[in-house]
Amino acid sequence: MAIATAKLTDPTVRAAVIAINAGDRQAFVDLLTPDATMSDDGSDRDLQDWIDREIFTVRGHMEVRSEADGGRALVADFRNETWGEMRTAWRFTVEHGRIGRFETGQA
Repeated sequence: MAIATAKLTDPTVRAAVIAINAGDRQAFVDLLTPDATMSDDGSDRDLQDWIDREIFTVRGHMEVRSEADGGRALVADFRNETWGEMRTAWRFTVEHGRIGRFETGQA
């Protein structure tokens, strides 16, 4: 059973999930630190290219199934128009209310 987005513990992560599900790229980018980084399945990627290719140009959407680490570690069913739906793990590093890094991959 999914966790309602409004009930996610960490406010920054909650805002990120809301932005992803709304297709609001600018709101998502506004949550990132200027030097934010990310990795996908253990490999660092170009963050701006990745979020466009995997989330915002292909209607990415997350249904969070569980959270840990104060809401900064999620397991979610993620879907987009490229890959369909898959179970994914997400880990966010939040600094002063902004995301400095996130890591994702298949769960």
